[in-house]
Amino acid sequence: MGYITEIKCRFCNAELTHEFIDLGYQPPSNSFLSNLNEPETTYPLKAYVCDQCFLVQVPESKKASEIFKDDYVYFSSQSPSNVSHAKEFADKMCERFGLGTESKVLEIGSNDGYLLQWFKERGCDVLGFEPADGPAEEAEKKGIKSLSFFTSTAAMSHPDNADLICGINVIAHQPDINDFVKGVRIALKPDGVAVFEFPHLMRTIEGCQFDQFYAEHFSYFSLMTVSAIFIQHGLLIFDADEIPEHGGSLRIYAGHSMNRNHWLHFDCRNKMDRINSREYGMDNLNYYSGFRYKVNKIKTDLVSFLIEQKKLGKAVVGYGAPAKASTLLNYCGIRSDLLPFVVDRSPYKVGKYLPGSHISVRDEDHLKSIKPEYVLILAWNLKEEIMKQLSYIRDWNAKFVVAIPELTVTKDEVLAMGFVMKLEVI
Repeated sequence: MGYITEIKCRFCNAELTHEFIDLGYQPPSNSFLSNLNEPETTYPLKAYVCDQCFLVQVPESKKASEIFKDDYVYFSSQSPSNVSHAKEFADKMCERFGLGTESKVLEIGSNDGYLLQWFKERGCDVLGFEPADGPAEEAEKKGIKSLSFFTSTAAMSHPDNADLICGINVIAHQPDINDFVKGVRIALKPDGVAVFEFPHLMRTIEGCQFDQFYAEHFSYFSLMTVSAIFIQHGLLIFDADEIPEHGGSLRIYAGHSMNRNHWLHFDCRNKMDRINSREYGMDNLNYYSGFRYKVNKIKTDLVSFLIEQKKLGKAVVGYGAPAKASTLLNYCGIRSDLLPFVVDRSPYKVGKYLPGSHISVRDEDHLKSIKPEYVLILAWNLKEEIMKQLSYIRDWNAKFVVAIPELTVTKDEVLAMGFVMKLEVI
């Protein structure tokens, strides 16, 4: 691990001296370009692990207020799986905690209202915090009031107000994690519950999911570390679910620690203990030391595959333009000579260019007209959904490719290449 100075842990303020992964200089992963004459600023995408609290984190090179602005192109409702997951989440929360017409639900990172719409449908009083103007405007069209950034100061306008505070893939976006959790405590009713989902650091490391690191994500959590953060601010995590989203995520449930007895009937210590036991070793720096070598192998394998297909005269195009695609392509140095375009269903992305790599984003009709031999699934967390959507590519004998956690090509086929590739029969 490398050695640096003068960067402090955003939770415990210890000096960060241990480099976890260096993915080079990259632009913010959702800063799509409308034309290639636009100036583009890059920032160091380097993560560190704290040797005191073991929070893995990326220093805030670009302010969150600059990232989540009016040209932010991520709209949650564009993914059917996002919407269905949100409905399942809302149904489960309402049933488990008895939420209904008298309940107040506050969502942080509410985007275009894809989650709060389901609570609203059940008669809950809903409020969203969403700093990106475009998604917030879409939420307003659904009758969902949306405020900007959630902070402890903003929470003071809603003290002890919420029966449920929730956030899906939002806690990682908080540059000031202490102020964020403090705000949750302020806004949560004495008997309320806070529920957050985020990629589980353990699964990120096990699956070598390095493309989940990007400028918008400031922190990466184990259950061990996130529990310590919540306890520090008067909240107790009393339950946790392991869920498949994003290659393996945690859903944590927290309440006021001073009301510990209130949560006894929800207590799931056996489940928590099982997760903690699987996290064995995450409080030791050696656990984090081999990640970069696995990342380098993914880079070598993917670039070698693309070069080999180019030599053979076979076309490879990408599918999906999520933030993780930018991290992968930019770290691997992949440009349009190896991947001529990517396809995405979002009208907010089609016609633009991926940040850094400058690969064009096209609609699905372009895929059908080109009929490439291979489709590289960049949104690998939605692999099954995408394979169903694009099942027609087999009409011209095309194959799917996934790079993470290792290079995988559908169908039992051996390619003449200088490395071993996992082959998958779909």
